[in-house]
Parts: sequence; structure tokens; C-alpha cells
Amino acid sequence: MSMTRRAALLAAASMGLAACGGNDVPETEKPIPASPAAATATVKPVSHWTAVFLNGWNFQYTASLPQSRSRDSWDHYNLSYSLDALVAMFRATRERRYLDRALEFAENVMAAAVPSRSIPGSGFRDGYLGWASSQNGQDGDEIPLYESYFWRYATALLVAMSESAPVMGDRGYKARFDRLLTFAATNVFAKWYDRGADDHLYRERTHMAAHWALIALHLDKLTPDTRYHAVRTEIDRRLRDQMRRSPIEPTAYFWSDVWGSAKRPGQDVSHGNGVMAYVVEARDRGGAWTGADLTAFAAVLGVIWPGGRDYRAYVDGSGTDNGWLADGFVKLGRVHPSVQLRLEAHQVVNDQFAANMALNARILRP
Repeated sequence: MSMTRRAALLAAASMGLAACGGNDVPETEKPIPASPAAATATVKPVSHWTAVFLNGWNFQYTASLPQSRSRDSWDHYNLSYSLDALVAMFRATRERRYLDRALEFAENVMAAAVPSRSIPGSGFRDGYLGWASSQNGQDGDEIPLYESYFWRYATALLVAMSESAPVMGDRGYKARFDRLLTFAATNVFAKWYDRGADDHLYRERTHMAAHWALIALHLDKLTPDTRYHAVRTEIDRRLRDQMRRSPIEPTAYFWSDVWGSAKRPGQDVSHGNGVMAYVVEARDRGGAWTGADLTAFAAVLGVIWPGGRDYRAYVDGSGTDNGWLADGFVKLGRVHPSVQLRLEAHQVVNDQFAANMALNARILRP
């Protein structure tokens, strides 16, 4: 994530591994079965994390609304954290105020899109809709990374809506769902797939590809298209080939962000959040990743965060960093109470972290 965005979120932070197995994550609006481990857990309830999240409710809207209306995709990249938080809160509480705000942000982004051929700096200039970026060192072209970063969570919003019978039974919500789904399928996935999947979807780094795998996973749940399954299957295969046992903790995974490499220090923690955001959802939704995989990923927490305020920069436990876990690693808390309890001691809490802790608690404490 950007240093500017990270600094802003960390400034707003207010508070604050055992080996684990997995339990199936439920679908929104469907019964969540309790496991014996969950039944005896003492993890904090959804209400606790909801209160933490709502401390920043007004600030989130003030900061995020202008980003959603921007025609620069770098602003959408930064908006993605708020969108993920809102989707998690909707899934955790089923309250429509979170859904309504998430829809507002996503629809604003959709409305800001313009034809590629009308973008002066576009290297594509075709009939697809999109956004240019002139921020963060960009020169006015369309940036697949920025779009995938936002739309992985916009498509997660669509999946969450699809899993709620009351929402899908509401004609207004259903119409908004249909418009967003058509847009995402056409002007996000199909656009970059047609422009060249090797260059724009599979990418040169693990975390960049993981964003597209998450989009493909979500779209594959919503609409028939063999391309979605093919893309996520191929990225799963490549990610699987990256995984090694940690050089310092044999129960943990180690991987490099560079395809085909196993060199230390490996994936940096900040961008590793993108890999975690994908594999957790993929495992939960019947993908190729298993409970044993998530056990190994959960053990990585002990490597990158030995305790207290000691946060490491890379998955081999080297370097120092600021403890940014909110965009992916926090989601490991849903797989077992012991991981959630560990995350409750985390010192860097913002709206995205709190929202995902609420969703973890909802899954662990139905």
C-alpha cells in the first residue's frame, strides 16, 4: 500500500500462535455452525469490534467519499480499504447501513469511468470504460494494479449481496447488484483479460496476481464464464509452486513475491497482505487452499510478529516494519480462536482491522 495512505491510517489507529485448523466459513444470511473450539473461546464479540469501527464512522465517510468520486484510479486504490471494511461489517452484522455506504462508494467509482479512447494518456484507447491515473508517479495511463486493488473488494461486495436473500429479494438492491456485476465483468475483468492476461492479470509479483485471483474467484461465484475459473486456477498453481517451509519456523510457509524465486527475505509483509486476502477467501469459498494451508499461513504470524510492538518486514522474520496487517493477515483470525485471540493483542487498529475482526468474531461466535 502507499506510504501516504499507510501513514494516515496508522495515525488514526486507536488501540490495539498457536497451530490451528480451519472451519468452514459460512455464507451471509445462512446459519453459522459452531465448532467445539469456538464454543469455548473467549474471543471478543462482534459488538466490541463494531464499537471500535464506529469510532471512525464519520471520519471514514469524509475521507472516502471524495476518493470514490475521483476519476483517478489511485484514489480508488486507497478507497479499497474502506470498502473492504464496509463489506466485512455487513457480513458480520447484516446491517444495511454498511451495505448502503459500500454501494455508494462502488457506484461512484463506476460512474467516474470514461471510455478508454477518450483518455489522452491511455496506451489502449479502446471501447472499454476505465480511469487514468496521474498520481503516485503515473503519467495518465490506465493502471491494472490500481483497478484490481479496488475491484477485488467491489466484487466481494457483490458476493456478500448475493448471499443475502433479503437483499436480493429487494428490487432496488437487485438492480444495483446487476449493474455493478455487469460493469465489473465487462470493464474490469474482460477488459484486462482481452488486453493481455499474461501482462495484466498474471503479473510479475505474487500479490499483484492475487488481486486478480480474488476478482476471478468472486465473479466465478456470480456468473458463468470459464475464464474466471481458468485465471484463478492458474494463479493458484503458481502460488502453490512458490510455497516453501519457513527457514526459521518449520510449521510456517515461506514464499517470495518474485515468481520462481525462493530467495530470502521473501515476500514483504505489507504486500503479503494481498496474498492473504486471496487465500483466506479462496479456502472459505471452496477454492484450492485448505485448512492445512491456512495453518501454515497462520504460523507466519508468529514469524512476522513475535510479540508486543516487534513487527518484522519480511516473511522470513527479517527487517522491521510498522505492523500493517489489516488488509490480509487479520483475516486469518477467522480460522481458529487461538489466532483471533493473538490478533486481539495487535497494536495497530483502524477501521479495516476492526471490521475484519468483527467478521472473524461473527464466524467464530455465531
